[in-house]
Amino acid sequence: MPVPADPTISFSVQFAVGSQNDPPGKEGLAFLTGAMLTDAATEARSLDQIFAALYPLAASYSMRVDRERSTLTGRVHRDNLDAYLELYTDAFLHPKFAAADFERVRSDAVNELENTLRYSSDEELGKAALNGLAFRGTPYAHPTEGTVAGLKAATLDDVRAFYRQHYTAGNVLLGIGGGFDDAVVARMKAAVKRLPAGATTAAPSISPTTTADRSAVLIDKPGADASISFGFPIDVHRGDKDFYALWVANSWLGEHRNQSSHLFHVIREIRGLNYGDYSYIEAFPEGGERSMPPVNVPRRAQLFEIWVRTLPNANAPFALRAALRELKKLVDDGMTAEDFELTRTFLKKYSLHFAETTSARLGYAMDDKFYGIDGEGHLARFRRMMDELTLEDVNAAIKKHLQYKDLKIAIVTGDAANIRAALTSDAPTPVTYTTPKSDEVMKEDREIAAVPFAISAERIGSVPVTEAFER
Repeated sequence: MPVPADPTISFSVQFAVGSQNDPPGKEGLAFLTGAMLTDAATEARSLDQIFAALYPLAASYSMRVDRERSTLTGRVHRDNLDAYLELYTDAFLHPKFAAADFERVRSDAVNELENTLRYSSDEELGKAALNGLAFRGTPYAHPTEGTVAGLKAATLDDVRAFYRQHYTAGNVLLGIGGGFDDAVVARMKAAVKRLPAGATTAAPSISPTTTADRSAVLIDKPGADASISFGFPIDVHRGDKDFYALWVANSWLGEHRNQSSHLFHVIREIRGLNYGDYSYIEAFPEGGERSMPPVNVPRRAQLFEIWVRTLPNANAPFALRAALRELKKLVDDGMTAEDFELTRTFLKKYSLHFAETTSARLGYAMDDKFYGIDGEGHLARFRRMMDELTLEDVNAAIKKHLQYKDLKIAIVTGDAANIRAALTSDAPTPVTYTTPKSDEVMKEDREIAAVPFAISAERIGSVPVTEAFER
């Protein structure tokens, strides 16, 4: 992807392997292997020496291990290319796999699960719990970092074997963007050819179980407010016409960090119950840290998700009911012509911000390869579809792909007993306000407070936060 005016060069070396390929009982092995390429020594240099060499280059590289792909990305000014490429290619060609580095990397990964995920962000905790419930019994179920038991069971020999099996010349996709020339392409192609020979890693089956009713998991976290995530797997991807139709509907319902979206208006703006209410039709990791959709997280199986963040436990049942009601109305009634026109007009302009850098555009181009999008690519197709889609297209896609009966619900809460009681009793859960609301809002509140949860007691699980993602 040449951008002659860009004085920097972006690199992407992507391997067709991810957390879905973790062996049973060794969940986290893919993550550890990726970390040992970027957070550990190579045969030529210690980690401190690598940092010291990168610093004057004003450059870096990093690895993202996701469900399907492990992607080593980097960026450097072309004036520093030679020194940088020696470091960058060494990272994936000559990892040292030192025992001390492995112990540190594994300890950090365990800490990420036991402390960071469990205790630093209830938003991410709720999303991970939803993912585990929605994809239970599949290789997508555990976090990309693995499980505590799986990480502790993995050995350095396991990492070496995983690297030899998956980090091969037949399992790699190379991407370059920016102000490069043919010589840079030749050097990188020669580098990846030095990887061990091997075939493309086979992708395991991802077939989440469907049911006729709803289920829930409560993450029992003493002292926590409530963070709600709910949704279900969907089979629609970038490149499909229905994907872009669903994006219009989803943007209207709950565009990420968009204060004009419908859920935000109903739950936050009118009622002041929390600080954010959003929805998604594809993976959106690190939602609290980004505004635009991520790259390098392509997946064969996606989730439709609604996030309700974060609110007092006493108001959680009402807020959940409000979100369920709005989803049902969208599925049953579709979008209006006015909302459709406003949303697609917004998206035509908003999508110009999806990839403002060469690195981001390269990431989208790599994702296009995964999804089999030839020619114009996802970003151009997105903007074209905003002109071509009709209201009928959008409402047909809603009917085809969205539903509200087979929902998976995850709630992080410091009041698990009362939340469980509310879900199972289905008694009205009115909300109280510190300031008066209009008669119209209060009338609507009485309807929301009585929306059925439709969850039987035997389909509600509870997990102490200390045991979340343990195995």
